[in-house]
Amino acid sequence: MTTARSRATDAPVSVHERRAWAAGRAVIGVDEVGRGAWAGPVTVAAVVLDPAAVPEGVRDSKRLSAARREVVAARVRSTSEVGIGVAEHDEVDAVGLAAALTEAVRRAVDAVLAGPGAPLDPLVLIDGPHDLLRRDGLEVVTLVRGDDASRSIAAASVVAKVDRDGRMEREDPSHPAYGFARNRGYASPEHVAALERFGPCSLHRRSWAPIARLLQPTLDVDGSGVGR
Repeated sequence: MTTARSRATDAPVSVHERRAWAAGRAVIGVDEVGRGAWAGPVTVAAVVLDPAAVPEGVRDSKRLSAARREVVAARVRSTSEVGIGVAEHDEVDAVGLAAALTEAVRRAVDAVLAGPGAPLDPLVLIDGPHDLLRRDGLEVVTLVRGDDASRSIAAASVVAKVDRDGRMEREDPSHPAYGFARNRGYASPEHVAALERFGPCSLHRRSWAPIARLLQPTLDVDGSGVGR
């Protein structure tokens, strides 16, 4: 049974969600993870919560432990429509972060809109100050710090984080020198030290200034720790 005490730390249901749900509209919460990483993809989740079965424990992913995120993400996926959009590291290099992030947002929302429970006339809530969807026919509201202000965006933040973390953990055995299972591609001391020793691997964003500075004629391209 859900109590007021157990819900006290959940992200709030925003006024935008309440109004949309009261009008019978679905809400698509959108959030991303991986924007500042040096390696790996940018991952976006789009989540449509069922207002009659909002899962417990949903809040900004940064406020949850890794184990708790796994539990909450499973709850969200079991009760909600979920879409994932990914822009790989090489796409980020090719078109820039802003364009790659925009494409990942569109892919995530498209996955929801094409799903079996596709909502009609949805309201889209996007974390941050910018409309990264830019699509005629969809109402979009942007919320700065939306993962603290909206239950739908918070749910998306958890799902995106768990999805991307899992991806980086699966990549770790192929690139063991960099510690991706621990740092998820972000600039931890372990990661930076490995880059300085071995250079970038195939998952690094080579357009990033810190990576570009480390590019050398001979590289450890598979992260095995053996220079070539």
